[in-house]
Amino acid sequence: MQIGVHLPQLALAGGTLSSGRLQATVQAARRHGCRAVSANDHFDFAEPWLDGLVALAVAAHDAGELELMTSVALPSLRGPVPLAAALAALSRITDGKVVAGVGPGSSVADQQLMGFDSEERWQRFDASVVALKEVLDPNRTDRPASVAVAADPIPVWVASWGSAAGLRRVARLGDGWLASAYNTSPDQFATGLERLREELDRRGRSAADFPHALVTMWLWVTDDQREADRMLEQLLAPTLGRTPEELRERVCIGSVERCADLLGRYAAVGCRRIHVWPLGDEAQQLERLMSEVLPRATPSPPSATNGSSTCATP
Repeated sequence: MQIGVHLPQLALAGGTLSSGRLQATVQAARRHGCRAVSANDHFDFAEPWLDGLVALAVAAHDAGELELMTSVALPSLRGPVPLAAALAALSRITDGKVVAGVGPGSSVADQQLMGFDSEERWQRFDASVVALKEVLDPNRTDRPASVAVAADPIPVWVASWGSAAGLRRVARLGDGWLASAYNTSPDQFATGLERLREELDRRGRSAADFPHALVTMWLWVTDDQREADRMLEQLLAPTLGRTPEELRERVCIGSVERCADLLGRYAAVGCRRIHVWPLGDEAQQLERLMSEVLPRATPSPPSATNGSSTCATP
């Protein structure tokens, strides 16, 4: 299993949102051998939200070999051409290590703020993904002047919570699948993965070569159950507009054993990559994830050595 890290776009557990905090998170991700850093789009949210593309641009300075991923960007709200221009520019300043994760946006507030009817978001999203891929096509000769040629082709991964219709869309439009951690479970993810394989087979595409990731896995490793309850009940649940009961079994908030059990169950059903989102103290939380949680979470193949402490397993 590979590990990606969401950049701090919210200050849920205190501290300030700053370039220094972004850079420290990226440096910690590199130090621990993670695969990627990522950032999300929101335009209207319960808490101040740091723009995702700006956060990735700041992170680019320290990214090194890390991928920079949007997880997800909203092409139907940003506009496919402006999004393509930003992604291509990001590719240029990072030597091509960019992945465009895209989704329609589940927030009614985001849709309304941009003047759109949320009921029409799927139709607009489909059209925007087609347009985004056309503009990013390195072989296109009539590219808009505002869109630089990316350093390398930018794959477009499509988000879906795992519905049959959503996974048909992933297989039709996507170069990869992004699932939402707090909107699924290991069993539901396994069902979705099987559905996706069937859809890819039906379209003559190789499921073995089709990547996926589970994103927005909120993380707070603590030995103090009262602290875990506070983080879930007083910070995360109100921010997301969910009940603690809805989230409790779907996020890595709590003891090492509890977090390891959840990640291990995802690994057991074939999840290849998980992007964790520390609620705060990013460097310390990644340290605990790497040194305490992952060695207990990732099932090792028979030939592998148990207790590996790296974030990215070959």
